[in-house]
Amino acid sequence: METVEKEDEENDFYKNAENYWAEIPATVQGMLGGFGHISRVDIQGSKQFLKHLFQLKKPPGKTYACDCGAGIGRITKYLLSNIFDKVDLVEQNSNFLDQAKEYLGPTVLSKIGEFNPCGLQNFSPEPNRYDIIWCQWVLGHLTEEDLIYFIQKCSESLRENGVIIIKENVTSSGAVEDDEKDSSVTRPFSMYMDIFKKANVNCFKKIKQTSFPKELYPVYMFALRKIT
Repeated sequence: METVEKEDEENDFYKNAENYWAEIPATVQGMLGGFGHISRVDIQGSKQFLKHLFQLKKPPGKTYACDCGAGIGRITKYLLSNIFDKVDLVEQNSNFLDQAKEYLGPTVLSKIGEFNPCGLQNFSPEPNRYDIIWCQWVLGHLTEEDLIYFIQKCSESLRENGVIIIKENVTSSGAVEDDEKDSSVTRPFSMYMDIFKKANVNCFKKIKQTSFPKELYPVYMFALRKIT
């Protein structure tokens, strides 16, 4: 009985998030919850983080990236497409993906490999496909169990020296905080460390995003590689 109840709760968790995003405008402002003005600072912080990774003794390649929870493709347009030869977009909202085809423009579109209309809980990337898998402001929509499994699947999809990058809000309270409005959770830093361990990945670099408005959650970038 408990298993059935848990499955029903998880189904509601995902369905409620899907319903929430179905009402959100397919714009940068919509993607960023009304904080569209932080986009430039956000992208700059992400560029610096990637720059550090490319300076490693064993840096990731620059052939293929994946933008998970891509929305209309903001990160693909201003970050990933400027570095990688090809980018796949994964986004459960097909309306956002349709808008991405206009928003990205012809030059960026020529670099798009696939548009994948599915939730991350159902995403199964091919082995040995990506140099970078980018996940930003989306993993709060996964249950803890699905998040661990998602990271495991992503780690199997990395090429040699490939990296999973997670950029997410973290709580200052040390506790998980629920947002019933968009059906998501915000996890504390320590919980992410525990999840990475359970997913058998090494978090070898982590940096806090700077210059964000004080009213926002702290945001951290994590670089992960599979433990071999």
